[in-house]
Amino acid sequence: MVDLAKNIQQVRERIDAAARRRGITGEDITLVGVTKTVPATIINQAIQAGLGHIGENRIQEAREKLAEVQSPVVKHMIGNLQRNKVKYAVKLFDMIQSVNSIILAEEINAKCSKDGVIMPVLIEVNTSGEPSKVGCQPGEALTLLQAIDRLPSLSVKGFMTIAIFDPDPDKVRPCFRQLKEIFDRAREIPLHRADLSVLSMGMSHDFETAIEEGATMVRIGTAIFGERDKPEGE
Repeated sequence: MVDLAKNIQQVRERIDAAARRRGITGEDITLVGVTKTVPATIINQAIQAGLGHIGENRIQEAREKLAEVQSPVVKHMIGNLQRNKVKYAVKLFDMIQSVNSIILAEEINAKCSKDGVIMPVLIEVNTSGEPSKVGCQPGEALTLLQAIDRLPSLSVKGFMTIAIFDPDPDKVRPCFRQLKEIFDRAREIPLHRADLSVLSMGMSHDFETAIEEGATMVRIGTAIFGERDKPEGE
């Protein structure tokens, strides 16, 4: 039996320690619990234990269970989003973290405009160079940012990445460092609607390294909810 309250507390303690090494506090880091394959009853228990943000990877699963999830909680779409699922995503989620092309951004913008809402989004960047991972190329990130910034129903809040999977922090660190460099360069660009404050990077196996390199948001599944049948894709 997973002790959610204990796990959340332990994760927060690790966040605090990593934040102190960077010269900030754990309160500066947003914890998103990755709830892929986690039933609504367990998610509600985690919310009662203090989890304020959750992240889902799949639209179909989210549609089936989020109606049963208690409020208040901020819901993030963190998985690859197909254009034909955008109409559901804009109604289900408070932030879409996986915007990786102008075509997808325009589709989200159109649906949000129709619904009269402004959607906070993150630009997903493929910092690992792995073809199996989605995300725009690092060299395209600033151009994509400027293009999305022209869309009136989107507000870019920052960037997201999934690093290589490796237990050696020194091999993972360059992915995070590259995104932080993109973030810093982006903040020097004159923008219209963007409000850049979020660097979403770091999962159960590498979030402390991500925080040391500049993360303001981490996506934690296994360390909270335990092992699952498939990789959590945080």
